[in-house]
Amino acid sequence: LENFPVGDPTLSEKELIGNESQERMGLVIDPKSSEYLKNVSARERAPYYEVGTTGDNDELTFKRSGSDQVPFHLKMNHLFGSSPKTILTDKTSPKQFETKPYEASRVEEYLEKVLQLEAVASKDWLTNKVDRSVTGKVAIQQTVGEIQVPLNNLGVMALDYTSKKGMGTSIGHAPAAALIDPGAGSRLSVTESLTNLVWAPLSHGLNGVSLSANWMWPAKNDGENARLYKAVKDISEFTSALGINIPTGKDSLSMAQKYPDGKKVLAPGSVIVSSVGEVSDVSKVITPNLKSTNTGELIYIPFSNGTFALGGSSFGQVLNSLGENTPDTTPEVVVKAFNAIQQLIQEDFILAGHDVASGGLITTLLEMAFPNKNGGADINLTGFNETDIVKILFAENPAVVLQVESIEKVSEVLGQHQVDFTSLGQTTDARNIKLSKDEWQLELSIDDMRDIWFKTSHLLDREQTKPELADQRFANFKEQPLRYRFPKNYTGRFTDYGIDSKRRSATGIKAAIIREKGVNGDREMAYALYLAGFDVKDVHMTDLVSGREDLSDVHMIVFVGGFSNSDVLGSAKGWAGSFIYNEKAKTALDNFYKREDTLSLGVCNGCQVMMELGLIYPELGDDHPRMHHNSSGKFESAFVNVDVQESNSVMFGSLADSRLGIWLAHGEGQFVLPGKPYDYNIPVKYSYEAFPGNPNGSSFATAALASKDGRHLAIMPHLERSIFPWNWAHNEGIKGNEVSPWIEPFVNARNWIKNMHQ
Repeated sequence: LENFPVGDPTLSEKELIGNESQERMGLVIDPKSSEYLKNVSARERAPYYEVGTTGDNDELTFKRSGSDQVPFHLKMNHLFGSSPKTILTDKTSPKQFETKPYEASRVEEYLEKVLQLEAVASKDWLTNKVDRSVTGKVAIQQTVGEIQVPLNNLGVMALDYTSKKGMGTSIGHAPAAALIDPGAGSRLSVTESLTNLVWAPLSHGLNGVSLSANWMWPAKNDGENARLYKAVKDISEFTSALGINIPTGKDSLSMAQKYPDGKKVLAPGSVIVSSVGEVSDVSKVITPNLKSTNTGELIYIPFSNGTFALGGSSFGQVLNSLGENTPDTTPEVVVKAFNAIQQLIQEDFILAGHDVASGGLITTLLEMAFPNKNGGADINLTGFNETDIVKILFAENPAVVLQVESIEKVSEVLGQHQVDFTSLGQTTDARNIKLSKDEWQLELSIDDMRDIWFKTSHLLDREQTKPELADQRFANFKEQPLRYRFPKNYTGRFTDYGIDSKRRSATGIKAAIIREKGVNGDREMAYALYLAGFDVKDVHMTDLVSGREDLSDVHMIVFVGGFSNSDVLGSAKGWAGSFIYNEKAKTALDNFYKREDTLSLGVCNGCQVMMELGLIYPELGDDHPRMHHNSSGKFESAFVNVDVQESNSVMFGSLADSRLGIWLAHGEGQFVLPGKPYDYNIPVKYSYEAFPGNPNGSSFATAALASKDGRHLAIMPHLERSIFPWNWAHNEGIKGNEVSPWIEPFVNARNWIKNMHQ
């Protein structure tokens, strides 16, 4: 016990052993390898403690050396012996919930209320504050389209940088439906996870899908154990019939709250299902945004064989009516529909697709149009046998909507799989959705509905962002569409950049990744440099501080992004201090910048450290600009437009007059630049002056600064996370290419160094 790190000497031995704040990574390692691990830990500034040894007595003990007391002593056969079985008894308590009347004439009124429900409304307030590009392997994240709104069906991560294989994941849940029928709730949760996952081409189809089940239940309350039993039994039978498994999950079975006055509140028993499957090609994932305004037909494919039901729906919530009947499905219907859509994706027959879930069919149709500036749809609902227009529009029966170019080809594939579908109508140039069935008609302004849908997010955003900036986000998000202007010679092919993507030999052109504890952008940056033709060296700050590395054989250094030292001293200030207050590190850096044959790049956290160290305009001394907190007062994550300016920048000069999309994720990214724009060398600007297009409020919409001679560059957005078309959150115009224009700055750096040493 004396070998464990203890910050509070008053901790008892029991507290030391059981304190959750003491969580550490524990390894059992051969003593011969311990010295190696100790050295790696020291280099990475990771605490390392040797706390014990293994033996052959089949006992686990914690004690202090030389002490006779053993505060923890466990025999292994007690731990791994037969676990006692818990048997619960309960009685079934059928519940009947009210169905309130509604009127078809009030559909638009109902819709406006449904769109503002937190479960249906925009989640922008959540997605704009989390890093959605880290690793550079993110292929599909939340936001989609020229107007970046969080509507994607699933998430996809590439497995590596060299192939197009990936892993897709999605979730499904139906807590309100489970209140009416726990078995149906289980089936609907599984099915929703599949109607979200189905848009990725899966290497092994439905058979390659695995699920995780997170049970949230107020167990041990009258009737709840019986409901839980039914929910578990039904999900087991359902997934077995689907041919997929649930190998893991989590139980939270105390979802009840007691109050001092004796009142007890039970959470609705539900299961949240996560699905995962291997993706064969991350570039072929179908997104929900409508792709064309003048060609494209919309069709509805059910994943449910029952009649439309409003029980447990968002529509019921706005009426304060849970309902009597909930949608349901069977494994046969789900399997056939899933397999059919997988084949349609493989054969490139689907332009866009979205699942029908929270909010019903009307919400799905609107959401498919929300990411666009133009276009709408003309929808005719006469193909449905149901006569109740409210049920057609708001029922949350599992289903999907496809936008296809040729309904004949799609119909043939669906027929092969014995899958029914209903033709809904066509996309149009008009910025509205027209709905009709027999004598009933409704016309909706897509832009007006999108503002209503975004309203809840805006109100929540005001609680986490400076209110005036949250207001600007709401006013401007739809006025700042992504628009691209690619470099004149851009082809998207590796060979046109002199890139050998399968290179295994050294080129002699050396670059070094400079990293500090806490950075997280080193792997993607190393790969971008390698792909462009550099031999890449990994340099940790401890290498420079100790003198193991002096950068004398390196032609380019890159300070990478992340959160060095967890930003506890402010972004990059601690990292900068590692140079300033360590003689060997400072000397190595100074000598590198004295050379005339070197380049440097700082991205995000690396940009901050370059500005903190005054490396862009050293002649300014203490007046060198530093990075400031974003104008919003919070971390911002976004895929934005930038304009590359005319400049002498070694890396960006050839990209002048282009307009590209790029990822960013930072909390202190504001360039505060006194004076006039021409006082600085600004090679990259945000395309929009106003927030959120200018995500941090930088002077002159500055996204990057270059030194006077163009050799050294500090940039906040992550070009290294944007080098492939599948990295882009909206890849219109480059989808299918091998590489995006963002590889060119790295190639330019390679060529400049090569020419310097010829």
